[in-house]
Amino acid sequence: MDAEERQRFAALAKAVADDRDQQAFSILFDYFAPRLKSWLMRQKMTSGEAEELVQEIMIVLWHKAYLYDATRSSLSTWLFRIARNRRIDLRRRTSTRTFDETDPTLLPPAEIGADEIIANGDRDAKLRAAVDQLSEEQRDMLRAAFFLGQSHSEIAEATGLPLGTVKSRIRLAFGKLPKMLEQELR
Repeated sequence: MDAEERQRFAALAKAVADDRDQQAFSILFDYFAPRLKSWLMRQKMTSGEAEELVQEIMIVLWHKAYLYDATRSSLSTWLFRIARNRRIDLRRRTSTRTFDETDPTLLPPAEIGADEIIANGDRDAKLRAAVDQLSEEQRDMLRAAFFLGQSHSEIAEATGLPLGTVKSRIRLAFGKLPKMLEQELR
C-alpha cells in the first residue's frame, strides 16, 4: 500500500466518522473485508467464523471510525489490529466454554453397593475400637486433629500443652494404631 492509497483510506475513514458517509464506508468495506477474511482464515478460522468476525470489525469501523488516528497508523494496521484482538477474544470465549463430558468431577458419584456399605461399617467399627484402646490423651489428640480439624498449634493452645507434647502424642498414637488394627482383624 503506497502513501497515496493510505491517505485516500484515511480520508474515507474520516468521512465515515464525520458524516456517516455510506459510499465511503462501502469503498472501505469492499477493499478490506476480503483481505480481513483471508487473513483470519490463514489464522485457522473457518470461513463462516471469519465472515462473522469481519462483519464485527466493519461495524466497529462504522460506529467508531472517530477513534482512528491517521497520524499513528494506517487504516489497514488499525483494522487488522482490531481483527487480531477480536480473534483472540473469540478464541478465549470458546475455549472456556468447552468442557470434557467424561471428566469425573462432572459425573455423579457412583452408587455404593450394600456389601461395600457393610464392609465400610465393619472397618469403621474396628477403627473406633482401636482408637478406644489408646490412652485418653492420645485419643483426645487424634479426635481434635482429625475429627475436629484442629491444627497441632490449636490443640496445644486449647489443652495448654506444649506443641512438642501434642505432636509426640499424635505420633505415638499413629504408631500404635496399625498394631491394634492388626489385632482387631484377626
